[in-house]
Amino acid sequence: MKRVDARNKAQQIIYKMIDPVVRGLVKMGVTPNFVTGTGLFLNIIACSILIYGSIHGERGDFSSVGWAGAVILFAGLFDMLDGQVARIGKKSSRYGALFDSVMDRYSELIVLFGICYYLIMHFYFLSSLFGFIALIGSMMVSYVRARAEGLGIECKGGFMQRPERVVTISLASIGCGIFDQLLVLVIPLAVVALLSNITAIGRLNHCRKVLTEEDER
Repeated sequence: MKRVDARNKAQQIIYKMIDPVVRGLVKMGVTPNFVTGTGLFLNIIACSILIYGSIHGERGDFSSVGWAGAVILFAGLFDMLDGQVARIGKKSSRYGALFDSVMDRYSELIVLFGICYYLIMHFYFLSSLFGFIALIGSMMVSYVRARAEGLGIECKGGFMQRPERVVTISLASIGCGIFDQLLVLVIPLAVVALLSNITAIGRLNHCRKVLTEEDER
């Protein structure tokens, strides 16, 4: 409960900080879907930086990972902007919510693909497995929630939700680029891989309990 409260407080602080930007975008007539699309575009750029670094960079030089991490962190800001633009600009819609969710999934998978590609191309094969497992976990966290909500069950809990994954991976990538140490990226990536799958399993177990109780009535 304390973790949820701390997360909500941090979210509210960020909302206050970006409020002038949000209101500026609303005045300019920028739509929430455009903001969402911009976030996806930035994550594609981050992936492109990783691919470029894997082809042209030298093994042991993680500068491209650092730059990609900075872009990922900046792109994460748009995850918060689009919802606020929709709310303050009174442009919320069911399709907008669906579009946002789908683009978020694309963004995250594209970034994790870029990390896996970079690690494999530089022959860090074992490290790339953590990226692949993190990709599976992030996908399943979202899928379990979507499937549960389709069955009428609220399913939002867990240790490693999307904001935590984005912040962890982006900061780890930036740190990897600054310190030129692969472990700065791999260890947090392994944590994301582990906790995201634990989150997915935890959500599935929550749904099992709720559905079992409903079926027994």
